[in-house]
Amino acid sequence: MNDFSMSLKRAAVWLPEEFEDSHYISEQSGIPEFVVREKMGITRKCRAPREIDPSFMAIQAAKKVLRGIDPLSVDLVIWTGSEYKDYPVWSAGIFVQRELGLKNAWAFDCAARCSSNVLGLKLAKSLMQTDSKINRVLLCGGHKTGDLVNYKDETSRFLYNLSDGGSAVLLERGESNPVLETSMRTDGDFSLDVIIPAGGTKKPLREKPSADEFYLTCPDIVGMRERLADRSIENFLHVIKDAASSSMADRPIDYLALLHMKKSAHDAIVDALELKGPQSIYMDHYGHFGAPDQVLSIGLAEKNGLLKKGDHIVLASAGIGYTWSAVSLRYDEAIFQEEDLKDLKFN
Repeated sequence: MNDFSMSLKRAAVWLPEEFEDSHYISEQSGIPEFVVREKMGITRKCRAPREIDPSFMAIQAAKKVLRGIDPLSVDLVIWTGSEYKDYPVWSAGIFVQRELGLKNAWAFDCAARCSSNVLGLKLAKSLMQTDSKINRVLLCGGHKTGDLVNYKDETSRFLYNLSDGGSAVLLERGESNPVLETSMRTDGDFSLDVIIPAGGTKKPLREKPSADEFYLTCPDIVGMRERLADRSIENFLHVIKDAASSSMADRPIDYLALLHMKKSAHDAIVDALELKGPQSIYMDHYGHFGAPDQVLSIGLAEKNGLLKKGDHIVLASAGIGYTWSAVSLRYDEAIFQEEDLKDLKFN
């Protein structure tokens, strides 16, 4: 590592009040409620009302991290939200920039599915290192992928946890809470396993697709399960250990901010890393937002007093396609503002 240091100054999430719980999902899918709750790990999950768009959720989260910050001091906005946005083929980051009055910033959207936040942190750090004019970067995004879940589709059961919310992270040059090293791994064997059949060039809207073709589905669920069984946990552990050892080789992981997944997979990763219960929170009352999962996990850890100065934190995720990703940071001071922790009601 060189002498450059990028600080994770602030972070926040915006969560809708509405939700779907295990009872509702059981009724819609025909899966026993105890399976939804105990195996899928969904006690409840956040769901936004029809009129709330991904950009709105990103903007609300961003307003929290920009509280007291001069909007003209932000140099760059990176959209790390969902590709399922207010409009197709649309630059959400530029819209967010306008709505927040960040007139001195430029903006772009990055996409790595649920690994977009980790990728965004890597991009922000690289851009700061190579461009001295970039001193403050806002990462933000909204997710409404709960809309893409078809509870009648048995091939997409592993996606039933998809939920809605927004997150934002404010980064700047500095020594406190330094964002350290990143590790990413992709595997193209999974690139066609999870798709929305309609809306692209393969099946354009003018061909009037059926309603079911606008949901996420898995064309080869048996093959995907076989491949994931062999590779997923291994790839998770690879990127986590690689990011951690490249960053703070002399200190073990103190807290793992991990995306929401089925309970057995979460436990397998935590156990393989020899972490204890309080070192990684299982977010069964929120669902899987996508990129915001790790931001929410840090907030919950702060709310529960699980972090202390000098701790080694690793943020890890996986985006369907598949992209496994992890990034390390050293925890020096609070990341969430006190008034924002009250919005985190569970765990």
